[in-house]
Amino acid sequence: MGRKNKKRGINKTTLQSLITSILRQNPRKDFNYKQLSKQIGIGDDNTKHLIQIVLNEMEQQELVFTVSRGKYKLKSKSTIIEGIIDINNGGNGYVIVDELDEDIFIHKKYIPNIVSGDKVKISVFPSFKKMKKEGEIIEVIEYNTKQFVGVVELAKNHAFVLLSNPKIHFDIFLPSKEINTIKDGQLVVVTIVDWGDKKTNPTGKIKEVLGYPGEHQTEIHAILAEYNFASKFEKNIEDAAKHISSKITPNEIKKRRDFRNITTFTIDPYDAKDFDDALSIQQLENGNWEIGIHIADVSHYIKKNDIIDKEAQERATSIYLVDRVIPMLPEVLSNNLCSLRPHEEKLCFSAVFELNEKAKIINQWFGRTVILSDHRFTYEDAQDIIINKKGKFSEELLKIDSLAKVLRAERMKNGAISFERLETKFKIDEEGNPISIYFKESKDAHKLIEEFMLLANRKVAEYIGKQSLTFVYRIHDRPDPDKLDVLSLFLKKFGYNLQTENKKSIAQSMNKVLKDVQGKKEANMIETLSIRTMAKAVYTTENIGHYGLGFNHYTHFTSPIRRYPDVLVHRLLQHYLDNGNSVNRSEIEHLCKHSSEMEIIASKAERDSIKYMQTKYISQFVGHKFDGIISGVTDFGIFVEVKDTACEGLIRLKDIPGDFYLYDEKNYCIYGSQTKKTLTLGDTLKIKIRKVNIEKREIEMVIINI
Repeated sequence: MGRKNKKRGINKTTLQSLITSILRQNPRKDFNYKQLSKQIGIGDDNTKHLIQIVLNEMEQQELVFTVSRGKYKLKSKSTIIEGIIDINNGGNGYVIVDELDEDIFIHKKYIPNIVSGDKVKISVFPSFKKMKKEGEIIEVIEYNTKQFVGVVELAKNHAFVLLSNPKIHFDIFLPSKEINTIKDGQLVVVTIVDWGDKKTNPTGKIKEVLGYPGEHQTEIHAILAEYNFASKFEKNIEDAAKHISSKITPNEIKKRRDFRNITTFTIDPYDAKDFDDALSIQQLENGNWEIGIHIADVSHYIKKNDIIDKEAQERATSIYLVDRVIPMLPEVLSNNLCSLRPHEEKLCFSAVFELNEKAKIINQWFGRTVILSDHRFTYEDAQDIIINKKGKFSEELLKIDSLAKVLRAERMKNGAISFERLETKFKIDEEGNPISIYFKESKDAHKLIEEFMLLANRKVAEYIGKQSLTFVYRIHDRPDPDKLDVLSLFLKKFGYNLQTENKKSIAQSMNKVLKDVQGKKEANMIETLSIRTMAKAVYTTENIGHYGLGFNHYTHFTSPIRRYPDVLVHRLLQHYLDNGNSVNRSEIEHLCKHSSEMEIIASKAERDSIKYMQTKYISQFVGHKFDGIISGVTDFGIFVEVKDTACEGLIRLKDIPGDFYLYDEKNYCIYGSQTKKTLTLGDTLKIKIRKVNIEKREIEMVIINI
């Protein structure tokens, strides 16, 4: 009886201390006031009520937080951090925190209705030093995904939108008011009106009905919608673009260096409409060559922070899908005003170099120009002239090609790495169906353009960089040493030697491997793995050089029609040529970061469109046999790439005949538990297409013989 009286007289300060101790000892568990009363040993109602009061006060003081109604956890300032969540196929996640070297593991039971890329606040559980850090999400700070694409599953008074992304582990509920305009099985775009919680689905609202899965236009628009890309410009932006004057006044020409009487031409893909670069060439009286690299002067037509500029900032890049381009700028600009079409006067921003016969730079000049392109070459046209040494402007083209080859040789000698992967292309009929798959190979005509664009980008960056002014750099960090060691061990299995002692030896031995592997069965796989070993190039104001190109300074100056950083570079370069002061670094860095992020998203959309078209193409060959090469090995199966089409499909381990196969991660292979037969990356197989799901972009295969 005395003990109960003693407990009944407990004060708030003591209670807070006891509650804190219990919560600290059980960081992964939540408690309500009844459970805490039991832990403390209190039975009377008055003190239980006091515990609830103390909990409320502790929440106001941000000492605890509410997990669900009436349930609390300790909120320790030292363990509350923010980061970006990345969720895997299994539903578990990792929170990436800029300030930490190690990601924080989040078990799926602690993950609410969120998706990869969302910004979250997490509580990190106390752990022993050698244990992997774990935590739970206590708040969603920002939902990164604005809309979702899925298939309608209609019920009587409601519907669900089923999402195909394996990393999203919820479906979206549609209430009765949303189902009047949709039909079962349709592909739709939805936005979220209520994210719900772990126990309830998010509630959505129909934004757009795309059509039915499998229809070409529906699938392409679904890819764009999934990454939140607008396929069209708003009317006010289109109208603003149409009102931009195309007239080039005599006064404007006076402000510029005039190249209209100097031989100038463009070289672009046969189906290109946005010609954003041209080359001019003339021999000077001293025998040297003046090469002009002329880039569309987009910044003349769109002004900082006007309506078109803000839209271009947001888009940051054009998107190149298999059957269309989603431009960064309205077509009146990208395909008309700014496009360097032949026999039309055009305004440019140019980098002009005086080169001797050994391609050594004698002089350089940067500034605004006016040009008149004499001819439009396709890459095929230019390549034909380079091979046969005759044709229109053959002398000029051959001279530029010879100078480009010298520049390239010098660049490779100085530590550049030569990645030359084949680009997958499609021949498509009028209805959007793929007729055939072919590969775009980089030939001399492509390399000619590449070398002079690299020269302009490097020299512009170098010119500003040496003045220590705020600028946009395209940087590429050194590869991670651990990744290099893994790649080196893997290459040894194929008889290739990658030296990792220093920067130059890495570049030289990497180039030798890439050269030696050409034409061999493992070529594409080794090129892919080598690229994955490299860091990702990004935009930033902090220059560290470009490792892959072997440059100390590098930027993007040459494609302002399709890349917003190039527009920024033009503006900054002109500002500094006019003796302007260094601009605000944080503003430019913000735009750099956004452009880097949008570049990644655009490349994902482009890859998805290729994968969609590949599955659509191969779907006509279900039951057919092909030669393939193992392109990936996992604990659930092997990925095989069909020769001649690069269509990649999955063969599940359970479907491989003759044995029970196990995964050997260290040696990039699987092996039979009885026969010990191994299947490793690069091995060739005879396979059959078993099943194709165009909507999910999945190809299932089986092995015919091992």
